[in-house]
This record gives sequence, C-alpha cells and structure tokens, in this order.
Amino acid sequence: MSRNATSSVSPPSVKVSSLLSFPAASAIFACTAAMLLTGCQKQEAAAKKLPVMVRTETVAIANFAPRTSLTGVIAARTLNNLSFRVGGRVAERLVDVGQHVDQGTVLARIDPQEQESDLRSAQADLDAAQAQLTQSAAAFERQKTLLAQGFTTRRDYDAADQALKVAQGSVDAAQSAFANAQQNLSFTELKAGAAGVITARQVEAGQVVQAAQTVFTVAEDGDRDAVFNVQETLVARSPAAPAVTITLLSDPQVKATGKVREISPVVDPASGSIRVKVSIPDTPAGMPLGAAVIGSVSAKPTKAVLLPWQALTSSAGNPAVWVVDPATKAVTTTPVEVLAFESGTVVIAKGLDEGQSIVTSGGQLLSPGQTVEISGAGQ
Repeated sequence: MSRNATSSVSPPSVKVSSLLSFPAASAIFACTAAMLLTGCQKQEAAAKKLPVMVRTETVAIANFAPRTSLTGVIAARTLNNLSFRVGGRVAERLVDVGQHVDQGTVLARIDPQEQESDLRSAQADLDAAQAQLTQSAAAFERQKTLLAQGFTTRRDYDAADQALKVAQGSVDAAQSAFANAQQNLSFTELKAGAAGVITARQVEAGQVVQAAQTVFTVAEDGDRDAVFNVQETLVARSPAAPAVTITLLSDPQVKATGKVREISPVVDPASGSIRVKVSIPDTPAGMPLGAAVIGSVSAKPTKAVLLPWQALTSSAGNPAVWVVDPATKAVTTTPVEVLAFESGTVVIAKGLDEGQSIVTSGGQLLSPGQTVEISGAGQ
C-alpha cells in the first residue's frame, strides 16, 4: 500500500509565460488591443465632430402662376372649298397652289358646249312662246271688240281670254328656262368668292368633274388663327378666357396677343388631345399661313413656396425638406406637397410656414437632429 502511495505523481504546473509563447495567444492579444484602440479613436472623433456647413433660404409665400407654352401653326380663320355648280370637262386651270387671288378672279373653266346648246334651245322656246302670246293677245282683242258690238258670243270671248293667259304663262316659263340656261353658262367659270390664297388644288385640265366636287381650297384674307393640340388637363386648369401670347418660332421678335376662340368639345382619339383655336386680331404680316408659333398662357395664380430643386429630399419615400431650428441649429425633415417642377425650381404647395429656414445646399450630408453651420442665407 505504501508503495502505491509513493508512486502517485501530481500534474505538472504550466507557467503563463510559456503560454504567451504560442502564436495563437499572440494573435488574440493583438486583436483585442486593436479593438480597444479603434473604439477609443471613434469616441475621440465623435467628440471632435464639427457641424456640417450648409446654405439656407428663408421661406417666403408668393403667388405662383405656372406658364404653359405649346407649339402650334397659323391657319386661316375662313377656309373655303370651291367647286363648279355644273359638271363637265375642265378646259383650263388658271391658278396654282400658293397663288394669291382677288375676289372675282377666274380660277378655272369647263367646256361650255353643253351649256351653250341648252341656252340656244331655251332661246328658241322663249321666241315660240312670245309668238304664241302675240297671236293670243290679238285674238283676245278681236273677241273683246266683237263682244262689245254684239257680233260674238261670251263663250268665244272667254276662250280667247283663257288662251291669252296660257300663252302668257308659257312665256314666263320660257323666260325662266332661258335665265337658268344663261346662269348655267356662267357657272362654267369658277371664280373666287373672296380674296385669299390658294391652299389646295384637286383637278387638272382635261379632267371631268361633277357638280359640287371640290376643285380649289382658298384661305380667305383677314385675321388668322393659331391652332394648338392641347392636353385635356391643361385645358381644365386654364382660366376661362386667357390671354395667349403668340410668338413666331423662326423669329421671336414677331409677337401678337390672341384670345381663345374655339375649343373642340371632343378629344382627338389619335393624339388624345383637344384642338384649341386662338384668334389673332390684326395678325402681323410676319405670320404667314402654316408658320410655326409658340403659344404661352399663364394659369390661375395660387399661393406657393418656390425653392431651389436641391432643397428637396425624401422622407419615408415622400417629398421632404430639411428645416433648421433657429435656436439649436439642429435639422429635421418636414414632409411637403409638391405643386410643380420648374426649371431649377420646385414649387411647394403645403407643408411649410413663412419664415422657416430651409437647407438648400449640403442636405445630402445631413441626418435628423444633426447641427449645422450656415454659410449663407438667400433672402
């Protein structure tokens, strides 16, 4: 028993200094030291963090009247489609597209052979009716004289009177037919009903045309219209009778002021727009037919705040701006309602009060509650 007791061996003691010699232990101590050093540096940086330099602008509520500009064309106030009143073969065409014509100018002629034949026939019928009238008038006068002398009967007198009236009716009918034949002959010449410019031509010499078939289209002289295709929402937002500024696209120095004359009651299914015609009194000579123009009109003024577009940020996916507390210089996000976007400007309808200080530059570096230093304020 005593031998066994003496033979037991206690575990060998390990020194700490021997553990530190292992590579793993060295790595652990190195990481721990680095973490402690980094934490200290962050705390020192946070303690030394300076306010962000920003630019601000004071909120001022003003009247905002959005101005809309669209491109249109100059068109004639009155556009006439001219046609022959009788049919026939076109003998000659005397004008062309783009030519200016005066009232009464002959534009084209058709072969008058048929109308001249009808006129000769009507003249012959009229001559025969007049001869019959002369004979009936003489017979009536004889019966009238004989009746007074008692040498004829009342029956013969009445028959002569009736024959005279029939002859007179025949003459009236023949005269009417003759006048119609004369008029049809005059219709073989197509004349301009008013001074204007030929804008379209549908026939050539030698073609056979029917009565009322369009031959020429004439844009009458006088005041012009500016025609625009306008989006439906813009028409709804515009004032009842807005003044429209018309500017010639090729020469902005040529301007005129017009008023809305006609608004189409239906939407064009092809373009989804509404056709609006603006009358231009005393149209400048520099605005010819077909010229491209720009029409500008201002909408109804509303109260709004105008800020540079850099002032706009986002909060929870909604438009917002940074508002600076005048006492603490801390910033907070304030949701706003955007009315419109202009060139370099955002128009705020709701969400801001007059006198508030809004960050307009440097907002991308901010976080809620952060203090700022103002480098400049726009008034």
